[in-house]
Amino acid sequence: MSIGVGMIGSGFMGLTYSEVVANHLKGAHLVAITGGSRAPDLAKEYNVPSEPSADALLARPDIDAVVLATPDQFRKELTIAAAKARKHVLAEKPMAANIRQCDEMIEACDKAGVNLAVVKTERFRKLTQKAKQIVDEGGIGPVWMMRTISSFPRPVTEEISTTRQWMFDPNSSGLFFGIASHNADFLRWMANSNATKVFAKTHTFSDLPGPNHSVMAQIEFESGAMAHMWISSEFPAPSIPSSEVRFQVVGRDGILDIENFEFLDFGKDGKWERIYTPERFDYLKEPKSPIRLYPHIGVIQEFVDSIAEKRQPKIGGAEGRAAVEICEACLISAERGEAVTLPLES
Repeated sequence: MSIGVGMIGSGFMGLTYSEVVANHLKGAHLVAITGGSRAPDLAKEYNVPSEPSADALLARPDIDAVVLATPDQFRKELTIAAAKARKHVLAEKPMAANIRQCDEMIEACDKAGVNLAVVKTERFRKLTQKAKQIVDEGGIGPVWMMRTISSFPRPVTEEISTTRQWMFDPNSSGLFFGIASHNADFLRWMANSNATKVFAKTHTFSDLPGPNHSVMAQIEFESGAMAHMWISSEFPAPSIPSSEVRFQVVGRDGILDIENFEFLDFGKDGKWERIYTPERFDYLKEPKSPIRLYPHIGVIQEFVDSIAEKRQPKIGGAEGRAAVEICEACLISAERGEAVTLPLES
């Protein structure tokens, strides 16, 4: 049986997931596309119908599941509508604008008996999977400390502010959540532990529109591990080398230094070794590159497999909520000027 997938969203990620579903998945096929002014052209490209609305797409009996490649402020309503239509849901990150919305999404899908999965591409890259394998096999010993930085040069953010204005909508979680939801999830994944306390400071130093362009946070985990998360979208060009998505994981016996698109270095026994160098691609010029698509294929294949195998997805609503919770706790902590204990109440 092939699972019919509907695409809601026709921007860059709508293109990404349409390409994945149409040409790279096992056990699934693309049925229809809706959402946004580019939907008719995207549907034509993949020779599927363009539906006039999400409701029309969800009413199709040949659709079993939907991918929400939409701004986060629309995902709660779309997830609830999809659940009522008995469609399984894969939501882009961040899962929603706050944990209250996440909880409503989880409740709706649980009540309807449909799967809810969340996009977490950091868990599906060859490089990060190799790092996780080293950690899980005890290669660095127990995880003690972690550090992550994602820095965007100010010109990049200026472009985003014109091409993705929805990120600056007050109903959106904003650019900070869009970036940090990846970093927060990675820290939880490497620590194999939930966060218990967050202390953060936020600021916007530049004249960029929107709040919280620079955030520094300290995070404690149940395991005893501690982490520092630094997110900024207002660095002067050219920013810091190898800091678009940088992670460092320190254990009792060794250290991992990771840059998503450049290297995985392993420090142990007094020396550093480069153990993995990912293949290169141009993110904007090669949107359909199999190298770029690899983690996205992994995300959607796992989602489709969970439906076919009648089981819960490995990265479900609870995982998506946990990343949103850390991000939300950062803003609460900064506003209060004190550490915030998790879990938060929605």
